[in-house]
Amino acid sequence: MKYGSLILEKKEYVYLKRILNISGYADDHEVQKSLFKLSEELKTATIVDEEEVPKDVVRFNSIVTVKSDKGWERMLEIVIPQDKNLSLNKISVLAPMGAALLGYSKEDVVDWDFPGGKQKLEIVDVKREDTLKGLYIVI
Repeated sequence: MKYGSLILEKKEYVYLKRILNISGYADDHEVQKSLFKLSEELKTATIVDEEEVPKDVVRFNSIVTVKSDKGWERMLEIVIPQDKNLSLNKISVLAPMGAALLGYSKEDVVDWDFPGGKQKLEIVDVKREDTLKGLYIVI
């Protein structure tokens, strides 16, 4: 891991903790496992101000090019749950893929248990969009 731990911006961290608290009731066991792993990783995450987040860290609304050890490569946008749209490659942060990538950075390799089995994902590239678009959080 390039930066030693997950890196999250303060407002995004607060938002994520809130939605994780209410999403513990997911029906799918694999999704529950993924959200639990993300919750555990958040315990050691580095929480920083907006201007301190490195440009290559996966955040909300980041467009991420990811390559799997299973042989595929995709470009995905990590979004808040209500903005997910699989036909536009917009993946919810609560989906196993979104949970796996958030807080990691370009060139990191992530080991994650997905519904189809364990995979290693390499983050090939990270581009930022309007990062806090849709997040209205007071901390």
